[in-house]
Amino acid sequence: MEQIRISVYNSVGNSFCTEADDGKIVYESIKNAIVNKKSVILDFQNVEMITSAFLNTSVGQLYGEYAEDFIKNNLSVENILSEDAVLLKRVVETAKLYYNDDGSLQESINEILED
Repeated sequence: MEQIRISVYNSVGNSFCTEADDGKIVYESIKNAIVNKKSVILDFQNVEMITSAFLNTSVGQLYGEYAEDFIKNNLSVENILSEDAVLLKRVVETAKLYYNDDGSLQESINEILED
């Protein structure tokens, strides 16, 4: 499979990846590459700040559409700061739980919010 490099910095337009809307731009680029049968290198060169909202939208929601093995084989990350890599790992683990859940996680969230 051919690889494509997606520069997060160029996609977002600056070094602060904090908004879910910016994550959606990156998500659409990843999804477009996958639809065109290309694997993705997500390059975080020059990115200084990342939030979980950005990562949930850009990467996390992929787990609702594709199998974990498929994502693992077709998406890689480069040039990410170590503290951001920890955040990405947490987002991925949460996404896997959420999308593989039978609904009890959402029920728990709803119960907490109602209290």
